[in-house]
Amino acid sequence: MGSILTEYLDSFIRGRDDKQLITIPLVVLALSLLVSLIVFSSTGAPVKLGLEFEGGTMIAFETQESAAVLEQAYSDYSLDDARKTGDRAILQFGPMDNEIQKELEKEITSKYSNVEIKQIGALYGKELQSQALKAIGLSFIGMAIVVFLIFRTAVPSIAVVLSAISDIAIAVGFMNLVGIELSLGTVAALLMLIGYSVDSDILLTTRVLKRRGTVNENIGRAMHTGLTMTTTTLAALVVMYIVSTFSYLVTSSASQVNLLSDISIVLIFGLVADIMNTWLLNTGILRWHVNRSNPRGRRA
Repeated sequence: MGSILTEYLDSFIRGRDDKQLITIPLVVLALSLLVSLIVFSSTGAPVKLGLEFEGGTMIAFETQESAAVLEQAYSDYSLDDARKTGDRAILQFGPMDNEIQKELEKEITSKYSNVEIKQIGALYGKELQSQALKAIGLSFIGMAIVVFLIFRTAVPSIAVVLSAISDIAIAVGFMNLVGIELSLGTVAALLMLIGYSVDSDILLTTRVLKRRGTVNENIGRAMHTGLTMTTTTLAALVVMYIVSTFSYLVTSSASQVNLLSDISIVLIFGLVADIMNTWLLNTGILRWHVNRSNPRGRRA
């Protein structure tokens, strides 16, 4: 798969000028930012916040009732989400009064078996929001500093940082479209995307700026290595997503592992976005930069 994708992308890049390569990912980035802006205008956050950041209660238990029946039965308790994986139901509620919460917990524990209750306070959720934003912000700052120290040139460094920002923005836009909430797991996935993005972008930039040969030759060599690494990672993530999401179809005693499911699907879409941003956006910027400074397009 990696070799086929490499041949197709290499042919696509050679047949397009730099503006065309850059335009495609920038349009996707703009659409992703628009989706996040719409969500922000209605919720106050660029992506819907999960239990850890918004506060509330999650209750899991075994039942044969459908998610629709459970949603109707507990709609009076500020129910945010109701889902079933096999024989296990998961109900997620927003913040509520202590008395109402005790009433809810008593009702569920008396009616169902194997009940698991997880509660996050609103104040603790706000603190986690702040910590998550700091972690992502510091990661970008550290990445930008390291990249600039490596290349000591503005344009290639900006291209690497822009590619990483685009990966995160597109992943967040995807989360909004499919309804994945921001949780500690998805924050971890977004932070991992920064690492994956920088890895492939530095590989590309190093090959183009510091290796002999024409720009297109160096891009082709970097692409072969980079896409092999990315497609291998994608294959592992697809397997993790299938196992963590659909294992209950094999045996009813298994339940969906939501944390791993969310992490894997965010990483899958983020890495697909990274392929576009690295080999179209970053490549277009680098090729323009090298050809501008060296019209012959060859490094001695």
